[in-house]
Amino acid sequence: MSEVVHPPESVYNLIPRDEVHTQKPPRYISKFRPTVILEKKLAKDAMRTMGPAKVEVPSPEKYLKKHSKEPKLLESEYFYRQYGQRIRAKPAVPARTDNPPMGIHTKRDFIKTTAMVPMKPQPTSVDTNKGHKQRLETSGLVPKYIKKKDYGEVPEYLLQRNEEERRAQEEYNNFVKEQKEQAAMKHLSDEERQAVLEGLKKNWDKLHHEYQGLSLVTDTKSKKAHKERLEVAMNQLENDISFFERFKTIYIPNN
Repeated sequence: MSEVVHPPESVYNLIPRDEVHTQKPPRYISKFRPTVILEKKLAKDAMRTMGPAKVEVPSPEKYLKKHSKEPKLLESEYFYRQYGQRIRAKPAVPARTDNPPMGIHTKRDFIKTTAMVPMKPQPTSVDTNKGHKQRLETSGLVPKYIKKKDYGEVPEYLLQRNEEERRAQEEYNNFVKEQKEQAAMKHLSDEERQAVLEGLKKNWDKLHHEYQGLSLVTDTKSKKAHKERLEVAMNQLENDISFFERFKTIYIPNN
C-alpha cells in the first residue's frame, strides 16, 4: 500500500484561498468541416445498400448469338456465289483514266530484283594468317579522308584560338611598353644639375653650422645621438655633392 503524504503543517495553510478557474480557449473548428460532412454523407448514401450497384438486367430474348462479336462488314462488301456462301467482294476494276498506284513493292518484285541483280560482295581485308577479316572501309587502309573538300585546312576552332592568343599577346606587349615608358629615366639638364648641386651645398652648410654650434662635451645620450645624426647627414650630403660634381650626365626616374 502506498503511504499518504501530508503537506507540511503551516499557519498559512489555514487561510482560505480563492479558487482560480482557468478559462480554456475555444476549440479549433476547421472551416471545411461542413464540406467534409456533406461529402461523407454523399459517399455513404451511394454505398448504402450492400453489394454492387443495381444495373439493368439483360432480357432473356437478347441472348448472345454465334459470331455476334465479330466485326461486321457492310452489305455492299459481299456478293453471293452458288450454294449460298457469303464471300467478300473483290474491288471494282479501275477505270482507264485512273492513275496506277505507285511505290508498292510485292514479294514477286523482290524475288525478281534479287534474281536479276546479284548482290555485290563487300570489300574486306584479311590481317591475320588465321583468316580474321574486317571491312576495308573501316580498316583505315582506304584513303577516304584525303578526298574530303576541307582536307589539309586548319579547323575553325584553331583559327579562333590562334586569334585569341595573338590578341592577348598584343595586349601584354602594349602593357609592358606602357610600364617601360612610365618607368623610363629622365635626363637632367646642366641647369637642373647645377641647381640640385647648389641646394645640396646649402643643406651641408646649414648642417655644418649647426654642428659647429654643438658643445665640446657630450656627457648625455641625447647630445651624443644628435651629434651622430648630424655627422651621418653631412657624410651623405658630401657623397651626393661629389657624385653630382663628378658626373655631368645624370638620369632620374619619372616617379
